[in-house]
Amino acid sequence: MWGDPPTFCIAQRDGLELMLAQVDAGKAVHPNAENDGRIDAYFWVNDADALHREFCEGGADVVCEPADQPYGMREFLVRDPDGHVLAFGHDTTGNA
Repeated sequence: MWGDPPTFCIAQRDGLELMLAQVDAGKAVHPNAENDGRIDAYFWVNDADALHREFCEGGADVVCEPADQPYGMREFLVRDPDGHVLAFGHDTTGNA
């Protein structure tokens, strides 16, 4: 966390990092899901099924259960408290 009060952080898990910054007060942020159901962020993970189970145990708002996609990913979607749709998936082709 950086700033006082904090406005920037770097979250880490399994060797991956995600940088997050707070939007300035008064500026509007609209989830992409409001635009024909687009996702706001896609995270490549090692095991989408295991992560899905963990999220379910934590009470996550799961939008779509894990499913194999024709483009070689197994993925699921969750909605965060602000309405953003986040996708988590792992490669099923063996090429990643």
